[in-house]
Amino acid sequence: MTHFIVPDWPAPAHINAFTTTRFGGVSPSPYDSFNLGDHVGDASLNVAQNRAILREQINLPEPPRWLSQNHGCRVVESALWAAGDQGDAIISTTPNHVCPILTADCLPILLCNQQGDEVAAIHAGWRGLANGIIEQTIARFSNDKSALMAWLGPAIGPDQFEVGQEVVDAYLQHDAVAQQAFQQTDDTHYLADIYLLARQRLQALGVFAVYGGQFCTVTESTRFFSYRRDKTTGRMASLIWIAPH
Repeated sequence: MTHFIVPDWPAPAHINAFTTTRFGGVSPSPYDSFNLGDHVGDASLNVAQNRAILREQINLPEPPRWLSQNHGCRVVESALWAAGDQGDAIISTTPNHVCPILTADCLPILLCNQQGDEVAAIHAGWRGLANGIIEQTIARFSNDKSALMAWLGPAIGPDQFEVGQEVVDAYLQHDAVAQQAFQQTDDTHYLADIYLLARQRLQALGVFAVYGGQFCTVTESTRFFSYRRDKTTGRMASLIWIAPH
């Protein structure tokens, strides 16, 4: 279990959540070693073996309900999931339905409510975050939004995420408060704080119990995959599920 990150949040005891690192698998460079993405050029046998290791290492009750992620805003319900489903968030009220998303710089967000009977996993790249993937997911939760908590997993850090004016504009069109998350570096470039952008969106929805957000996938090269750093690379998984209780 030393290769996994356990969210530091006050979720109910029967909520299980983990994020993988790049350690502990069988894939060769540049996917070394625990690549869980089946769309990045790694041999399918390696990915299958890594996914089997994942199930064994954290004792998953069922195979994860993997999504075909496309930086959109579609939310999939775990009970209606089918293999190959496109989406960038998965939500569940069903015990033992493992909700996973894959990242390598994009922001993984895990959600649960205080009662522990609703959970979700979100893949938040800058496009999905700007276009409302958090809002679309939280709209599916039935309880008081103030009863939700969120954990922000490993993503590109605020000192590494250089973006252009079009990214800034996409956020400012939604809310001027987003300006706080951008630091201008020259006439056409900014450093973006994706963690702050996510916190702003969550707080605007009434979600103030937000944890995590202290990682940097780019600079922590021995620990995390990073698409921006390496281009050809693997993917980490962030997973959450409700255990029967």
